[in-house]
Amino acid sequence: MSELTRDQVVSAVHPVDDAIVAEIIATGASEADLATACAFVAREFRSHEGRDVPVGTIGQVISILERVGARPLRGSPLGEAGSTME
Repeated sequence: MSELTRDQVVSAVHPVDDAIVAEIIATGASEADLATACAFVAREFRSHEGRDVPVGTIGQVISILERVGARPLRGSPLGEAGSTME
C-alpha cells in the first residue's frame, strides 16, 4: 500500500483544501481506497439511494468527503469501475 500524495487527492476531489487533504492522507488510504470512496460518493450523489457506508479506511474517506461537501471529479480517479479505460 502506498501513501497518497496531495496531488492525487486534489486531482480526485473538489473543492478540497490542505487541511482536508491532510485529513484524507492521515486515514492511511491507498490510491485504490480513494478511488473506491470517490466512486461511492459519486454514485450516492447521482442516485440518492442512501446505501450503508463501508467500514474501515474507505468509510473514513467517504465520511470526510460527505462532511465537507466535496465532490469527486469524474466519479473516481480510476474510472467508474476502477479502470482507466473509459
